[in-house]
Amino acid sequence: MTEQFPVSRRAILAAGGLGAIGAAIPATTAHAASGRVPASPAGSPSATAPKLRFREDGTFKVVQFNDTQDDERTDRRTVELIEKTLDAEQPDFALINGDVITGGCETRLAVKQAINNVVWPMERRGIPWAVTYGNHDEDSLPQSGVDEAMMLEFYRSYDFNLNAENIAGVTGTGNTIVPIRSAHGGHDAFALWLLDSGRYAPDAIDGQDFAGYPTWDWLRMDQVAWYRDESARLEQRLGRKLPGLMFIHIALWEHRFMWWGGVDTRTEADAARGRVRHGIVGERNEDECPGPFNSGMFNAILERGDVRGVFVGHDHVNDYVGDYYGVLLGYAPGTGFGAYGLPGAERNRMRGGRVFELTQDGDDVAIATRVVYARDLGIDLTPNDQPMEPTPLAPKQAAV
Repeated sequence: MTEQFPVSRRAILAAGGLGAIGAAIPATTAHAASGRVPASPAGSPSATAPKLRFREDGTFKVVQFNDTQDDERTDRRTVELIEKTLDAEQPDFALINGDVITGGCETRLAVKQAINNVVWPMERRGIPWAVTYGNHDEDSLPQSGVDEAMMLEFYRSYDFNLNAENIAGVTGTGNTIVPIRSAHGGHDAFALWLLDSGRYAPDAIDGQDFAGYPTWDWLRMDQVAWYRDESARLEQRLGRKLPGLMFIHIALWEHRFMWWGGVDTRTEADAARGRVRHGIVGERNEDECPGPFNSGMFNAILERGDVRGVFVGHDHVNDYVGDYYGVLLGYAPGTGFGAYGLPGAERNRMRGGRVFELTQDGDDVAIATRVVYARDLGIDLTPNDQPMEPTPLAPKQAAV
């Protein structure tokens, strides 16, 4: 990677290990990677961004898409799936939870077009939306010159985007709390926590490589501290814990533990025990791919007692959900037809998104969730590629 390209902190970590961090990024960010920088107040969406509120009947609907993961010639069925889901579900908020694009974008314009293809369905319908970052979003950086910070600026140029500006001293890009106000009154009733789970593990730490370990990234301790501090601030301000959901791209280790009903178990009997104990529904068609270290986020969530569920993507052909000691852990399946799927003729059977139906009940919020599939929306599942011409950029986005 040459110096002419902008480089994010995560990219530097992946390229050179901890020694490279201290040499290549400002001291404040390097300290953030080790957890020594106090968590900063939450960033804010743009002043003109819409505010989320429960409907008059006390309901609110969220749709989670995942891994749209394509270049500027997005498979047309990815956009069809997003549009048909939005039209059928009429959500109040939509999220693309990481790997919005892939490494095939060769120019800045191509990056913008790839993004625009999959966010314009929300924007055109006036549906508030946001993204998180996944491991592939910066894969095109060496040829396009577009890093995650530049993508964030582009996302925030849309009228209905709710991503916040970057938070000083906290690892990652666009860590965001999206509050949802009560149907009646101005107080917050629910929170959507959107965190950047990073990209790839470094080549080595302290001279030791990661051969034999997962090579994905993980939430850093300063991100966990940021969540704990912001959660406590919200409780202090409201006089109660604020229920919420957390969305990250890369699974926690606890997703795997829940499925197998243990840490070191891998038999069908173990999985059956996990399914019964944790009420798991859905499919697991590939291994969970967390990073090499357990971030401690689940422990923090148990301690705080406000986040009711953690939902991920990354592993395109998993869509299960279960109750792991009082916290929902689950997947949305891959949305993008241009990314990998199941083997052979079934390649596109799992394409879909996850719906969350929230119902306000006093200070509490009930959560129901289900998956919608392309196969139920009349979308062609042929195991081929069907690239589209890029959706034209609006003048505002073309100028960014």
